[in-house]
Amino acid sequence: MALSKEQEALYRKTMEETKKQSEGIEAEMQKEIQKTREKLAKLQESKKSFMQIYEGTAKLLGIEAELEEYAKKEQLESAEL
Repeated sequence: MALSKEQEALYRKTMEETKKQSEGIEAEMQKEIQKTREKLAKLQESKKSFMQIYEGTAKLLGIEAELEEYAKKEQLESAEL
């Protein structure tokens, strides 16, 4: 079944619009992914700082830092990401 010129024009316009919308969504997704990566990096840096404080405090008190095993587990999980 052949399309009329009007139908063909409508379908072409629909294709162009959906392509533009898809590209817009892709750009928005990339921005959100970047925000998430930045937030994750900040959280990881905060966690690292707290771990250093914890370990330093444990040394000052002369006790073993219980978080060493936990930190190793976290490093393995981070490597998997």
